[in-house]
This record gives sequence, C-alpha cells and structure tokens, in this order.
Amino acid sequence: MYGKPDAVLLDRDGTVNVKAPDGRYVTNAADLRLLPGAAQAIRALNDAGVPVAIVTNQRGIALGCIDETDLEAVHMRLRELLSEERAHVDGIFHCPHEKGVCRCRKPGTMLLRRAQAHFGLATLRRSVMIGDSRSDVVAGWRAGARSILLTPVGVTSPNGTESASSLLEAVHRILSEVGAAADLVA
Repeated sequence: MYGKPDAVLLDRDGTVNVKAPDGRYVTNAADLRLLPGAAQAIRALNDAGVPVAIVTNQRGIALGCIDETDLEAVHMRLRELLSEERAHVDGIFHCPHEKGVCRCRKPGTMLLRRAQAHFGLATLRRSVMIGDSRSDVVAGWRAGARSILLTPVGVTSPNGTESASSLLEAVHRILSEVGAAADLVA
C-alpha cells in the first residue's frame, strides 16, 4: 500500500499528449492534442493536492526540428488546454540534447532531480514517474521513484513493471490507494 505521493512526474509525448509518428516531433503549438482523459487525470491530482510536473526529452531541438521558442509555445498551448479542463502542471522540465550527450536525457535522472528541487523534496521515494517508454520507467527507478509504464491494452509490461493502459488509469490507481479517487472514473 502506498501513501499520497509527494509529486507525480509525467512524460509528455504519449503520456499527456498524442505522440508524433516515429521520427517526427510535436513542433507546433497547433499540433498539440491531449490524450483522452489526460486533463481529467491531472485535474484529479491537482484536486488531491499532489504536485505535477512534466519531464520530457525534446531531442527535436538538437536535431533542429524545433527551437526553444517554439517549444515554449507548445508548452503554453499545453497549459491552455489543461486550463480549459481546470487542470494544471506545476512545472515543465525538458532535455534539449541528442542521445548520449548529457545526464538530463531520460533514462538519466537530471530532469527528475530538477523537479525534485523545484518541489523542495528531499527524495523522490514517495513520488511517482509515469511514462510510455522504458526510458521513463528506468529514470524513475534510478531516481528512487515508483514508476508506472503506460502500455496499450493487452500488452504485458516487461519484467513485472507496474503498468496501466492510460494516464487516467494510472492516476486512478494512485489516488484510490489513498482513498482520494471517489469521483475519478477510469
């Protein structure tokens, strides 16, 4: 049994918003689309008093597909879409680097450590990392957080990794463990 998390850290693409096709990136604010139930899940965390941050690899910057100004516009749009659903994130942290050149790119832990510092947490042991890729889960484990892998319905997660079919399902599970999910429908 887990208690109320100190924070929930979310991957962005494929967890909160629709992921671009392989080899492509969300480069324009107008292209950003929330996944079904994502705003509801984040709002439930907000209502439960759980801080929420996005920790996202944005390799498209290193590849020249998007610049920091465009990324900020995408994140402003994300915040607007969440706000329309009475939800919000308390921070967004991104890695702009190519694979293998930094410590902030997940599965490295630097993005998670930035969120930890932002929230004033001594550790991430009572926090949860949720994402749709192995690198998200590994980053969470390495940082000491509980990790939940989002997998398509019917797909088994590897090596006993805790999994859910959507952000909404994962958040429902987290909040039901502390009795805070009475109004949340999975």
